[in-house]
Amino acid sequence: MATPDEMAATMIANMPEKTGKPLGDWLDIVKQSGLDKHGKIVAMLKSDHGMSHGFANLVAAHALKSDEPVDLVAAQYSGAKAPLKPIHDAIVDFAKTLGADVEIAPKKTSVSLRRKKQFALIIPATRTRVDLGIALKGEEPAGRLEKGDAMCSHRVRIESVAEFDDEVKQWVAEAYTRAG
Repeated sequence: MATPDEMAATMIANMPEKTGKPLGDWLDIVKQSGLDKHGKIVAMLKSDHGMSHGFANLVAAHALKSDEPVDLVAAQYSGAKAPLKPIHDAIVDFAKTLGADVEIAPKKTSVSLRRKKQFALIIPATRTRVDLGIALKGEEPAGRLEKGDAMCSHRVRIESVAEFDDEVKQWVAEAYTRAG
């Protein structure tokens, strides 16, 4: 069975015969349209050019592909969530003081803090709040230390740098110790 990359290569090779134009020409059409959302590009290629969904999807994916690396943290704290970035920075700065083995691992919607395993998870949850997941399995939720989910056993809601106080830092430090 062909891999997805092999299937895409076959579609690109067949594109001139099936659609009347090579990929480069279709990419120029998309660029001239000014569209920058996958669904809108697909819809335009299908309605304006009679392209099948499969080819339109492939062209849209190539049109939006970028070789530039994405700064996942900057993307998380862009727009309305920008004011939350100092909270993220305070948590990361503190985590780095716990030991040289702390790994900061950004994901698309969160930042994982790991040692041998994850001990905390920073999530810009809303425009006004960061949720700090903390791995403290066995601890009873109480007060600000709420029950968490599958990613972390507990959660603390933080709306300002001041709320990342000594109590929260102690929980993070304990989770770091347990992750060793």
